[in-house]
Amino acid sequence: MNTAALPPVAAVLDQLGVSYRLFTHPDPVNSLEQAARERQRPAQIVRSILFRLAQDRFAMVLVAGPSQVDWKRLRQHLGQSRLTMATAEEVLTVTGYPIGAVSPLGLPQPLPLYIDESVLAETEVSIGSGVRGTTVILQSTDLRAMLPAAELGVFRQTETT
Repeated sequence: MNTAALPPVAAVLDQLGVSYRLFTHPDPVNSLEQAARERQRPAQIVRSILFRLAQDRFAMVLVAGPSQVDWKRLRQHLGQSRLTMATAEEVLTVTGYPIGAVSPLGLPQPLPLYIDESVLAETEVSIGSGVRGTTVILQSTDLRAMLPAAELGVFRQTETT
């Protein structure tokens, strides 16, 4: 395959010899529900969310589908009294990817990564490809294996939070 035409994350997966498939949405994606209707169940869609911990400190949290990050739990876990979601400009600068195409793979510099256990509940998941409207679908076990330094835990809102 011509790697110049591949989304950045697909090129990384090819280099690592990881099996995946690409899915390109026929129209712009405006919601998680739309993305799920077109490609997978909502719980299979992994969102990579970048948080600003301090002026030049960031961390990424991966959550499945419609789950929301539990801000209080995340602040406590990180020992932070305050954190914010990164701006679109910060996301692009820190990850190299636009919002809607962010991936934990192929980042220009290492980031602290936190994976909510819900991400691994599905056998097959999709992550950002680095290109809006195109996603990479792969095995959740492969995703976890490629992120050995990522911390696994509960970072989403649950019924008991």
